[in-house]
Amino acid sequence: MIKNIIFDVGKVLVEWDCDRAFEQLGITGAVKEAVADATVRSSDWNEYDRSACPPERQLALFISKIPQYENELRLFWEHIGLAISRYPYTLPWVRSLKAAGYRVYILSNYAAWTYEHTKEELCFLEEVDGAVFSFQVQAVKPEPAIYRALLDKYRLEPEESVFVDDRPDNIEAARREGIHAVHFTSYAQALRDLASLGVKTEHGAKRTGQ
Repeated sequence: MIKNIIFDVGKVLVEWDCDRAFEQLGITGAVKEAVADATVRSSDWNEYDRSACPPERQLALFISKIPQYENELRLFWEHIGLAISRYPYTLPWVRSLKAAGYRVYILSNYAAWTYEHTKEELCFLEEVDGAVFSFQVQAVKPEPAIYRALLDKYRLEPEESVFVDDRPDNIEAARREGIHAVHFTSYAQALRDLASLGVKTEHGAKRTGQ
């Protein structure tokens, strides 16, 4: 029986749209491609989410890749919150699950710097029963340690829990820990897949029928 719903954040509860941020900041063309390749598209982005080093050191690493575009990179860094916006369904979904008696948790790769600059869009954190972010435990999905950190911190039974994430590798890692999992591709699809596991709410039933 499912008792605990565990959500990823990016592309599940909030939109992560770097292109929109770049556009709003006037970073376009080849410059945009260079900044994106040095940051969000780079293998170092997972280490940024881990937040094992101070933000200023991580920023210096990114700048070292494209010193000719330091100003543009700093501009994106200072306004990274522009890439994050909460989906309209997020708060109603969390509240409907809580009203139905489920416990709701967050498990997300999220950097300390981004967290500090997107708190307004993360207001749903006030509604959930707990959260583990990668920057808090310095482990990132799909590493086993981050899943165990959540299970241990809140004393959750894996077989009573279901994890909703947009990335297949993160889903498979959860399943290896004994957690049920739903690969998120859309809100309506996630509702259907959760319902197949016995997770139903009045809000979800209405949305599924649309």
